[in-house]
Amino acid sequence: MAQLLFKDVNKVYPNGYHAVHDFNMEIKDGEFICLVGDSGCGKSTTLRMIAGLEDITAGEFYIDGKLANQMSSRDRGIAMVFQSYALYPHLTVYENLAFGLTLEGIDADIIEEKVQATAKILGLTDYLERFPRALSGGQCQRVAVGRALIRKVSIFLMDEPLSNLDAKQRVTMRSEIKQIHRSVGATTIYVTHDQTEAMTMSDRIVVMKSGGYVQQIGTPYELYFYPKNLFVAGFIGEPPMNFIRGTVEGGKLVASGLNIDIKPIVKDAKALEGKKVVFAFRPEAIKLEAQPSSYTVTSKVELTELLGDTTNVYATVGEGEGKTNVILKVNPHYAPKMGDSFKFVIPHTASYLFDAETEEVIESDLKRH
Repeated sequence: MAQLLFKDVNKVYPNGYHAVHDFNMEIKDGEFICLVGDSGCGKSTTLRMIAGLEDITAGEFYIDGKLANQMSSRDRGIAMVFQSYALYPHLTVYENLAFGLTLEGIDADIIEEKVQATAKILGLTDYLERFPRALSGGQCQRVAVGRALIRKVSIFLMDEPLSNLDAKQRVTMRSEIKQIHRSVGATTIYVTHDQTEAMTMSDRIVVMKSGGYVQQIGTPYELYFYPKNLFVAGFIGEPPMNFIRGTVEGGKLVASGLNIDIKPIVKDAKALEGKKVVFAFRPEAIKLEAQPSSYTVTSKVELTELLGDTTNVYATVGEGEGKTNVILKVNPHYAPKMGDSFKFVIPHTASYLFDAETEEVIESDLKRH
């Protein structure tokens, strides 16, 4: 087990590029942490600093209470799984799994026992004599995970390990990695650009923005229902959250063709008078029937996508130049047709308001659901 602590960690490259800004976080023993964000946000750089593959420019990084800034990679108790698998093509699965133990000079009997136990956990027992070229992508990835697992380290680092797999393999491997984490209990830091992986696998998620800025750290539930700013609100969720921009006039959000009473969803509507704000709601949060404590909005349907269990409805709300595109998720049995005028309902508890200037969420007492 390992506890990690970051205090104002920064990474600046020799060319002046500031890849990570003031990273602060405490990771508990055995936690599964996902770093997510768009390209260039510094998530892989952060992982490499944990591994000791990148120097920390400023700040302090601790492993189990010990300052690790200058600690060698070998002494950090870390195993890393890469996107490319990094298997030795001329070695069998058995030899790939045993490679690190062999270098450490461990007895052959112990290596045999560890390889067989690891292969059993990962379902690789029948493939130990095969070479990587004879394996599927998912099997290669399991070997890569097994090579990390067999060393019994306290910290696992995974850098987009599933990005080379097809959709079905990714679903299977997500489940397998999570089960391995539960059984082994090692502290795991997992980098991905896929928010579905982060939402389904992690205990907590770190959302980062281009330039290396941390936007929010929280559980999947907290990030989904209580985003702190527009970036997190738009990044977490698929399809993304809908945003309608307008100005507060007389306690209402006024946009082209829309008047939305914001008093039920914010603490102090008067304080927002004259401010530019962003009204937001998730595509799946809408209802098709009127209900108490809700907004009714009329839209025009532009396109529909049947996905089986749900239909995505692409529509516009408002009029003229202020018209806004929105995405709605509806029951396919009640989906409208292209060109229809379509009314939908947004519960107050599913409605958000953000400051258009600061992009921060405006405080509310609503309990989200």
